Amino acid sequence: MMLSSDHIKDFAMEIKKLRPISGRKTAVIAVVGADGSGKSTLGNYILEQMQRDRPTRFCHLGKQTGNWGRFIARMPFVGRKVDRKILNKSAATRSDKGAGGVTAFVVFVLSMRRVMRFLKMRFFHKQGYTILTDRYPQAVIPGPMDGPSLVARNPDGKFVSILTRLEQKLYEWMATFKPDVVIRLNVDLQTAVARKPDHRYESLARKIKDVPLLTFNGAPIFDLDSSLPLSTVQQEAWLVVKHVLEMYPRYSEMR
Repeated sequence: MMLSSDHIKDFAMEIKKLRPISGRKTAVIAVVGADGSGKSTLGNYILEQMQRDRPTRFCHLGKQTGNWGRFIARMPFVGRKVDRKILNKSAATRSDKGAGGVTAFVVFVLSMRRVMRFLKMRFFHKQGYTILTDRYPQAVIPGPMDGPSLVARNPDGKFVSILTRLEQKLYEWMATFKPDVVIRLNVDLQTAVARKPDHRYESLARKIKDVPLLTFNGAPIFDLDSSLPLSTVQQEAWLVVKHVLEMYPRYSEMR
């Protein structure tokens, strides 16, 4: 499916509104979406194109704890039981009182995986690399779509309260470093389930519901329908990325 000339014209007009971020020498481009939206496939395509144009680093800014959970769930005999316990513990972090101290600490440590990956991304960016990310931290919508995990309104105990506030502050700090553009992949639940049959239905449903609510601190967002043919999604995404790249000089041109 090729884009119509009218669609390309309208799309190009929106793209032309993009502007480089003051003080920034290279671009930061984020690809976000729920599981099953095609982030990895599109990201690989964009990365290949970007690396042909200039030095680029790919940075995954997720915690990737879901992979662990799915591995545990597939373990014979004990997998499902352990998986249910993990799910219950995770649900406790979203309750009014929040999780207990041990669970909150584990959740906090796992959340710091994202912080460390974010710091690594910032390091590469300062070195002059153009950045492409899979996922991007945000501080507004708590939960699995790259938001804070400790979200209890009245944390039970001083220790959990400190961890909750600290995590929120760290996410707010990360969110201040906005990407030049966010390519947001939207997908319907039926398509996502078909693409990710090993994922929890409820988890996919929640992520798909949260995706349209993400604002990324006011960064420009381009919404793409990932249920369309891959070639169409790639064409739209590259139109955006190509323009953003052209807003900044190549590293060799800055020297």
